[in-house]
Amino acid sequence: MATQKTSFWLAPKGLAALGLIGAATYFLLIEHRQHVWQFLPFLILLACPFMHFFMHRGHGVNRGHGGHSASHQHEGESDQDAYQRGLEDGRRDSEHRHHH
Repeated sequence: MATQKTSFWLAPKGLAALGLIGAATYFLLIEHRQHVWQFLPFLILLACPFMHFFMHRGHGVNRGHGGHSASHQHEGESDQDAYQRGLEDGRRDSEHRHHH
């Protein structure tokens, strides 16, 4: 039987963390509104690397860029070989579509 790991954010500790983050954000915006608004553009720019870091979590040997498993990779084939094979397949498909 396969067990699926639940997300940290849905666990009790994660929900408590979200509540604490929400409360801190609320009081920061209410009590220090003037200070926060002047830094808002920088906070938005700072959000980009954080989102990239947290959304690309789980990259590993058997994981692809979209979180899809690399189970279609041939056994014993390196990542470079798989990349090269995919590149050649893409070129071949492109040429095939171009000629028709």
